[in-house]
Amino acid sequence: MRTANVLLVLSLVCGFLYAAPARRNLQVASPRLPGAAFAALESINPEHIRAHVRFLASDLLEGRGTGQRGGDLAAEYMATQFALYGLNPAGDGGTYMQRVPMVGVATQPDSTFSLVPENGQALNLRLLDDYVVSNQTEQTQSDLIAEIVYVGYGIVAPEYHWDDYKGADVKGKVLLMLVNEPPSDNPNFFKGKALTYYGRWTYKYEEAARQGASGVILVHKTDMASYGWEVVRNSWSGEQAYLRSEGSPKLTAASWIQLDVARKLASSVGMDMDKMMADAQARDFRPVPLPVRLEARIVSQVRPFDSNNVVGIIPGSHPRLKEQAVIYTAHYDHLGIVSGRPGDNIYNGADDNATGCGILLEIARAYASAVQKPPRSIIFASVTGEERGLLGSEYLGQHPPIPAGKITLDLNFDDVPPLGAPEETEVSGSERTTFYPVVESTAKDFRLAIRPDARPEAGHYYRSDHFSLARVGIPSFSINEGMKYKGHDAAWGIQQAEDFTAKRYHQPSDEYHPGMDFMGDAVIARFGFALGWKAASWPQEVGWERGDEFEPARLKSQSGP
Repeated sequence: MRTANVLLVLSLVCGFLYAAPARRNLQVASPRLPGAAFAALESINPEHIRAHVRFLASDLLEGRGTGQRGGDLAAEYMATQFALYGLNPAGDGGTYMQRVPMVGVATQPDSTFSLVPENGQALNLRLLDDYVVSNQTEQTQSDLIAEIVYVGYGIVAPEYHWDDYKGADVKGKVLLMLVNEPPSDNPNFFKGKALTYYGRWTYKYEEAARQGASGVILVHKTDMASYGWEVVRNSWSGEQAYLRSEGSPKLTAASWIQLDVARKLASSVGMDMDKMMADAQARDFRPVPLPVRLEARIVSQVRPFDSNNVVGIIPGSHPRLKEQAVIYTAHYDHLGIVSGRPGDNIYNGADDNATGCGILLEIARAYASAVQKPPRSIIFASVTGEERGLLGSEYLGQHPPIPAGKITLDLNFDDVPPLGAPEETEVSGSERTTFYPVVESTAKDFRLAIRPDARPEAGHYYRSDHFSLARVGIPSFSINEGMKYKGHDAAWGIQQAEDFTAKRYHQPSDEYHPGMDFMGDAVIARFGFALGWKAASWPQEVGWERGDEFEPARLKSQSGP
């Protein structure tokens, strides 16, 4: 009875869609969906999504760890579904699998990490409780003794006239730095309250390595990181993974410490951490050598391995435009099993991201069932290694199934909470593309208000797989629910999101349970289906708005023969 009611509501929504006039403005018209597309869209079933989530989040899949047995099983499951739906393989050698070469690095308990001032007692830190660390150089043991230099936010951003390094020689040094970026309400300065990639920990490690540093110590502060230490601990307590590559600089010690440890470090050399953080907010900040060194022995278990992206394609119907494509993405991996944790140590990842996979599969099934296909081709990619730093999508962006310049749009799904019928959608980043008027009109047709990013300071745009494709120029954004749900006010939705972040995000408690309501996931799937079909039928290609940070990459990708 419940399923029937859900489908009735969704069908009514689609009836409204069919009757709704196309929105037009001076530059762009939102294409109407043909009858075949509506029939396929109406077939999207919340209980199909539930079934995928229930399986992918089961203990049998052991948390879908990257390079672990459960992750490989999840990839096989996704590939099997693609095959059942009739998608053409778009991986390596006529298969659905795109091999992603990686190396796993697991820091061992006999590692040591000490902050030693010139005068005074050393701070001997406890792994996971006080710090986490990974050795990116892939050595099984590295001894590091190096001076520590405080570099504020560790950012070099010429477009904002910001340089925390100021030409300082930091080769071989360990850099103490803050997460996030200089606070601002000015949208023209680090995009105001919205976090840019400069604020992400991945950027900070990359820049420090480019500067020749041996290590980085990131200071964790919950409001600046947008998540608590437990998330850092859980994410770093198992094996870290990296793409196998030659020539790029790596850090011997890529680490985090708790804020209290940073305060003790500053106090041990007669400094105040609060003042140091305040000083870093000034454009004229200069690196500060500290009278303290890091003495570390990093013992690692190193494991080269291959993981897989799962890629399928539905060819387009137009003889010329089928050479172009819209791509849908969602990561299937999670954190796997973390050994040594008492009690439940399986990180099932039901919301994150079995939901996105369930939506991806249901959209794929709907497209495959359509008796008429859109002009452009449709690619479906379920990627690995998102939880390890967007690794699978990074590799996909570097090795796309068709040239990046011919992929007109990426629509990504990540952690879509099964909380009931949404009255809002978040499509942060879509406003950066020329496709935004179509997004607006389609959301209106679905009676979904577009909610601005609820937490722009968290930098979600730079934390999910669409970012990897944006970096190579592909217009990209994620589709999710907002905070307002039918029968509840926005405060309720915000409370659900905060509760998930505090109690289940990257924790074993992110599990499937029968009380989950997948109506919202089905609405998001239908909304995403409609957007993808419209993009695949649009007379022009989707682009970035003029001046966007990804526009140069797009122009470069389209400048080839």
